[in-house]
Amino acid sequence: MASSQIGILVPLNKNLEKEKSLPEFPISEGDNVIGRNNVPVTDKRLSRKHLILSASSGGSTDLRVEGMNPVVINSGDQRKLLNSGEKVTFRNGDILELIPGSHYFKYEILSNQRNPGAVSKRSEDVSECTNVGDGRKRAREDLNAGASTEQSTLPHGIGRKLKENIDNVSVESKKQNLSVSGNSEEAIRHFHVSDDVLPLTFRLMKVQGLPEWANTSCVSIDNVIEGDVLVAVLSNYMVDIDWLLSACPMLKKVPQVLVVHGESDGTADYMKRNKPSNWILHKPPLPIAYGTHHSKAMLLVYPRGVRVIVHTANLINVDWNNKSQGLWMQDFPWKDQNEASKGCPFESDLIDYLQALKLPEFTANFPALGRLKIDASFFKKFNYGNAAVRLIASVPGYHSGSNLKKWGHMKLRSILEQCTFDDEFKKSPLIYQFSSLGSLDEKWMTELRTSLSSGLSADKSALGLGEPRIIWPTVEDVRWSLEGYAAGNAVPSPIKNVEKEFLKKYWAKWKATHTGRCRAMPHIKTFVRYNGQNIAWFLLTSSNLSKAAWGALQKNNSQLMIRSYELGVLFLPTVVKNGFGFSCTKDKSSCKDTSGSMANSRNRKIKLVSLTWPGRDDHDDSNSEVVPLPVPYELPPKLYSSQDVPWSWERQYRQKDVYGQVWPRQV
Repeated sequence: MASSQIGILVPLNKNLEKEKSLPEFPISEGDNVIGRNNVPVTDKRLSRKHLILSASSGGSTDLRVEGMNPVVINSGDQRKLLNSGEKVTFRNGDILELIPGSHYFKYEILSNQRNPGAVSKRSEDVSECTNVGDGRKRAREDLNAGASTEQSTLPHGIGRKLKENIDNVSVESKKQNLSVSGNSEEAIRHFHVSDDVLPLTFRLMKVQGLPEWANTSCVSIDNVIEGDVLVAVLSNYMVDIDWLLSACPMLKKVPQVLVVHGESDGTADYMKRNKPSNWILHKPPLPIAYGTHHSKAMLLVYPRGVRVIVHTANLINVDWNNKSQGLWMQDFPWKDQNEASKGCPFESDLIDYLQALKLPEFTANFPALGRLKIDASFFKKFNYGNAAVRLIASVPGYHSGSNLKKWGHMKLRSILEQCTFDDEFKKSPLIYQFSSLGSLDEKWMTELRTSLSSGLSADKSALGLGEPRIIWPTVEDVRWSLEGYAAGNAVPSPIKNVEKEFLKKYWAKWKATHTGRCRAMPHIKTFVRYNGQNIAWFLLTSSNLSKAAWGALQKNNSQLMIRSYELGVLFLPTVVKNGFGFSCTKDKSSCKDTSGSMANSRNRKIKLVSLTWPGRDDHDDSNSEVVPLPVPYELPPKLYSSQDVPWSWERQYRQKDVYGQVWPRQV
């Protein structure tokens, strides 16, 4: 559809003089997409849809940032930084920096369009409407607009097939109330999770400052700590008690709260002085030097049952608001009295882990049961038979004999060894993604790789070793992040650890365009085996890449030494026997019938996929339930280029970040 030209973007050099070697960019009435595909500059920081200029015939133009890197508008003597999702009125003569300090363009409105008395700002509602609409329609429009230019950048050539597959994806998603779109652009926009099947997947946490679409189906702390909680066990490494009570004031009403933490003496003393009187603090024993209590979990006991939550965020403000984080949860009912002796692998793993914490005993009152003692054994009173995941925990100690495969990477190895995976995962690659890098050596990397490569194919032969990739932010990622260099505080690693020569072949980029999190630095920890957009298994965990977290074999592989407490949940292509309709907080008729809405899907195998999965092909098992996991980063990841430098918080960085700061910050 033809539209009249409103103005032009004139390229400038750094002296703000016209750059004659570059063409001018016409601005037409309506929405003009400015980005990597149509601006005559080469810069990996530019998104394909970096910003939108919405121009009207009256001469008014609105600018909205769509990409994950900020832009700068120079208007008169004002210089304004705009982050993703922010917008401003763009006036005649304003100068745009597509990346702060780079790629200057001057906006010139054509003379017949100028009307100084009629510069009006669009209403918020109208501007927002440019970003909403039916998911399938938007996916088709994106494909039509970019079919010729973007196919090569879509994983595994899905650009060619996506248009024909997108309806199939929609049909599949309706079967299990989990929706996923094969469109790689803004894919999380189409990720919607029904409560009935929530435990089959995990969710990302909300990030402040991102566009609304990037927080689709994401959670904040008050989404998970809710309802009539009688007892709360909050397990974490760092705890800001003032922030916690302000972010989740309902905790003040919980009769009994146990905080299991890893804080230092000074912070622990502050917590003791400022905690509510009914709160109990506990720091688990650390028998081996340099260990920490690092697990991040919650156990919330309700009149109806218990909610188990495993996540990746410290109980501090920046972790719940500024970082890429993940969270899994599932509700379990109380056991019937005649089921008291029945258990399952999930229960055994949970109770063993809680016993290792040496929790202090206390009592709590339950309306139907009276006063009960709360300790590790108390949590045997719940029915975990419908657990959708397996627990992978670490506890400090020297583990041998029957305990050799009980914790750490040996626990993961033992579970994977019992699993059968599709043949496509033979020798398929591995992802190690985390936020703190320990002191590693090649021998231990082989040890970990062996555990994570375990598993059988359909013919019962071993899957074989996978090639690992380490996803780790570069210096530029941190510099341009939502927090600037300050984000590097939560990506700790000394220079001696990141500069080991043998690691160079592993480094891969943190690229999270499809979830809108390129600039939300990762504190999430994930370990994955995958092929394309299909996932063999996925681990969401508190474990970073370190011997302290995963354990190291000793004494001719007869002993596993672990320093720290860790906890994670493992998603597997298991068989769905029941649904997940039970809820501790919602008064549903299905609360005693755990078959939920998936009753017709009994004994169907789970197929794990990423958000950018293109849909079924001729080789897929049509009897499987497709479960999308919101893997926040791109699969497969891109390797570092020769210009990329892995972030280390010990280096000095003199190039200023998005807030004009250097590193270390000058005070």
